[in-house]
Amino acid sequence: MKNQGGFDTCGTVDHCIIGVMILSELTQEMNLVDYSRPSAKHRKIATSFRDTFLKDILMLACSLLKELLAKPLTLQDQQQQNLAMHLLKLVLNCLNFDFIGNSADESADDLCTVQIPTNWRTIFLEPETLDLFFDLYHSLPPMLSQLALSCLVQFASTRRSLFSNPERAKYLGNLIKGVKQILENPQGLSDPGNYHEFCRFLARLKTNYQLGELVVVKDYPEVIQLIANFTITSLQHWEFAPNSVHYLLTLWQRMVASVPFVKTAEPHLLDTYAPEITKAYITSRLECVPVVIRDGLEDPLDDTATVFQQLEQLCTVSRCEYEKTCTLLVQLFDQNAQSYQKLLHSSSRNPLEITVQEGRLAWLVYFVGTFVGGRLTYTSTDEHDAMDGELSCRVFQLISLMDAQLPQSSNEKVELAILWFLDQFRKTYVGDQLQHTSKVYARMSEVLGITDDNHVLETFMTKIVTNLKYRGRCEPVISRTLQFLNDLSVGYSLLKKLVKIEAVKFMLQNHTSKHFPFLGVSDNYSLSDLRCRTVFYTALTRLLMVDLGEDEDEFENFMLPLTVSFESVTRIFNGSFEQEEAKRMLMGLARDLRGIAFALNTKTSYTMLFHWIYPAYISVLQRAVELWYREPACTTPILKLMAEFMQNRSQRLNFDVSSPNGILLFREASKMICTYGNQILSLGTLSKDQVYPLKLKGISICYSALKSALCGNYVSFGVFKLYGDNHFDNVLQAFVKMLLSVSHSDLLEYRKLSQSYYPLLECLTQDHMSFITSLEPHVLIYILTSISEGLTAVDTIVSSSCCASLDYIVTYLFKHLAKEGKKTLRCREISQDGQRLLHFMQQNPEVLQQMMSILMNTIIFEDCRNQWSVSRPLLGLILLNEKYFSELRATLITSQPDNKREVLDQCFRNLMEGVEQNLLVKNRDRFTQNMSVFRRDVAEALRSEGASDPSTLDMMS
Repeated sequence: MKNQGGFDTCGTVDHCIIGVMILSELTQEMNLVDYSRPSAKHRKIATSFRDTFLKDILMLACSLLKELLAKPLTLQDQQQQNLAMHLLKLVLNCLNFDFIGNSADESADDLCTVQIPTNWRTIFLEPETLDLFFDLYHSLPPMLSQLALSCLVQFASTRRSLFSNPERAKYLGNLIKGVKQILENPQGLSDPGNYHEFCRFLARLKTNYQLGELVVVKDYPEVIQLIANFTITSLQHWEFAPNSVHYLLTLWQRMVASVPFVKTAEPHLLDTYAPEITKAYITSRLECVPVVIRDGLEDPLDDTATVFQQLEQLCTVSRCEYEKTCTLLVQLFDQNAQSYQKLLHSSSRNPLEITVQEGRLAWLVYFVGTFVGGRLTYTSTDEHDAMDGELSCRVFQLISLMDAQLPQSSNEKVELAILWFLDQFRKTYVGDQLQHTSKVYARMSEVLGITDDNHVLETFMTKIVTNLKYRGRCEPVISRTLQFLNDLSVGYSLLKKLVKIEAVKFMLQNHTSKHFPFLGVSDNYSLSDLRCRTVFYTALTRLLMVDLGEDEDEFENFMLPLTVSFESVTRIFNGSFEQEEAKRMLMGLARDLRGIAFALNTKTSYTMLFHWIYPAYISVLQRAVELWYREPACTTPILKLMAEFMQNRSQRLNFDVSSPNGILLFREASKMICTYGNQILSLGTLSKDQVYPLKLKGISICYSALKSALCGNYVSFGVFKLYGDNHFDNVLQAFVKMLLSVSHSDLLEYRKLSQSYYPLLECLTQDHMSFITSLEPHVLIYILTSISEGLTAVDTIVSSSCCASLDYIVTYLFKHLAKEGKKTLRCREISQDGQRLLHFMQQNPEVLQQMMSILMNTIIFEDCRNQWSVSRPLLGLILLNEKYFSELRATLITSQPDNKREVLDQCFRNLMEGVEQNLLVKNRDRFTQNMSVFRRDVAEALRSEGASDPSTLDMMS
């Protein structure tokens, strides 16, 4: 690299290109995180490369670019173009380097401060550096100028602390001067790649610099005008590079949000330009509707994630000079609503024109919802609230107009926009967070008679009932409506108001497919996603619970539609057995019941549900699992229902002392898990794409249900053995059979499976070690191997559960050995279980030794995020394997240079200082404290100069 001083010393241009490509690949390789080796090792290598070579590589690339620019560029010369491209890529790789090891996700464009090392200051303080890249942008063809802009994006993102205040102002001035040149000669921005990078560049200006710093720049008034005009033009050409708009709106959002904090005398001019930006966005979206519909283009409204993100940004911009925004919106809304009414009442109804008007109205409703929701994020005034009332009036009037056309016609986009508006209005103006004297209701009471949030809630519920009644075929509307109902039903203060509303009373008494067709199972109305039904019944049951108390008759009346459905299924099972109909009904019923069970959080109400379902209806569910185990669409909701039943949330399952309900419920769960487990294993080997949906998903739900039962504290499991009941043993055997049919890789690969298996194993090792010790050696090896592999899992739920399980096993062994030391006859008689486990460990000593290696490895070399959890089993492992621990310690110390050995030896002595030969809580806590100090001291010793490369010390070997 040192010899590659310029073109004259490079040899041919081809040789130069090869050298630059090698440096570019090397820089990228050094920055690439290799998850197969410890993160500490990667950081050491990357830091060494950064400090030794990276600055020289960047300076070399910049000097070669200067030489290239000094020569007359011929665009036809492919060699020159290739060299320019690889040099720019090299610079970009240097600037994209992970300088401080934060491994920022590249997809997150907000985390965009580039942590340039301090010794690079001289490069960044030279004005020629920025000028070089602006000149390259103007000189190179679009494919290459795009790379020059990408480099400028990183230059604009340089950390603020690299400069002093005067230096930062000068650097920002140079950036702004470059922006001005680009906008005054915008020909290059017609290329989508250049346009996108330039938008990113503009967004970074406000991310890293304060508005107060921007406004004092020499050319600020001219530049802000140029940027505003550029933004307005971009918004008007909505079909060109739509993904770049996000960055422009980010710039304006952050600028407007900073206005209250600007202390400089210079005008920021945002009150002039922000309303223009808002107007351009609103009008451009309205103008796109006829084009989209007539030309069959992709509708921007279909991409709701992008729309909501842009609206959130626009809502901040709109609150600057809010009066102008509201005046514009009122005018547009009135024009479009009047045109729509005329079209509806015209004799020659033109469907295309109606669709266009509905599309515009949908956008306008989204805008109103956004601006009303913006009240939360900006200091609001009574005048602003009055304007929100003016806008909201129009949407509530539109709701009446749209619902008056039912059941003949309905526009999905308008309905979804209305539901978005209602949710924004709810968050802003309904509930305890707002004074009832809010001016928003002044105008609404004049026009609509809505005087407070009680009236608004009535309007909400009427709208919900209307949607559920008449829009059953439109699944997106039903889904969003039910989500809105669910959000309304969460707060207790709102629930007390809601139950007084007639529409709510109607729903509680008439939740059948006759009134709400989406609850039906016929092909015409059946939903493809039945999870909506769970949401519906969760919300309904919350409403029922407000006044339910101990009224069993009211509960029976509420459950009547489900009772009728279950009786129908029972008749089908006992009669001609129309499989498809019974299956569809049961899938819906299981979803409904899960919603009900989720909301019943009191002992009294849950007991009512238990008496309703047991024993008659639960046997129907058992039969369904037995029959349709091959069909997860049917078994998954039934198994999830059982898992929900087993949850002792808010101690709802703590039945009376005279009640056997806890044991009866567990027996039913045991039957279902055993039935499902035995049947699912009969499927044999499944392909990779089928194994999760057909088998592993069901197993994970079974494990989740079993874990809830074992940890719920409502069943005394010793009773089963005492009275010769085999339900507990059966379900544990089913657990083992299902487990052995799953590979270790699948256990960790499927997140839901690992998050149900490992916490279940923690429960078993905590309370049922007699079961663990009774397992066959090959099963025990499987379980211990799964723990060993889970200790290093990225998911802390998994690794912490593994540490806890290992701790319980080690503690059990240690206590057994302590009792063995006592020679009383009684102790020897009760330790048969422990003897079995001890014998197994003596036959397989490497199992615990490997786990000790893994934990020591994690503490010394890895980023240990659950240090407390790791420390608990480690003490027991050390006390059980003192000889092996001494060997590990000696291996680490002898691998270090002589001057480090004494320090490390002292670290290990400090680790065990004051730690006694027992596992009492006080002793464990002492060890945990020592380990925290040990980890810090060893890290410092290994990091300091002269220590061996940590990669050679991996204790796993």
